[in-house]
Amino acid sequence: MHDGGTYGGRMSPGPVDDVLALERELQTMSTRRDPARVDMLLAADFHEIGASGRTWDRGEIIASLAEETGSGPIQVHDLAGRVVADGVVLATWISVRGERRALRSSLWRLDEDGRWRLVHHQGTLLRDGDGV
Repeated sequence: MHDGGTYGGRMSPGPVDDVLALERELQTMSTRRDPARVDMLLAADFHEIGASGRTWDRGEIIASLAEETGSGPIQVHDLAGRVVADGVVLATWISVRGERRALRSSLWRLDEDGRWRLVHHQGTLLRDGDGV
């Protein structure tokens, strides 16, 4: 298990810090609307179960995000992460966008090229009184 050190020939403050920074970046409109950047962040085998219950594959989510208009910025609350296996980090957080709130989990994997990539994401809608 890594708690820092070298990944892909670069020094890292720690895998959790790296992943949480990428998770925050992925919630920005500038990144979400940039298909080339999203392509770099998502693993080839990426899969999502959205808060709506819909499932998405990599191509579908890249296309959807590029066209996203949204209802304002995505607020990230209670972002936390932990190493669950060597080269695998689980990030959890609560998203708030307009009136919609969801509990989110993302599984990130350190790929052979030394880059962290999102493998799986799931959102679960929160009812009034749950979470934030």
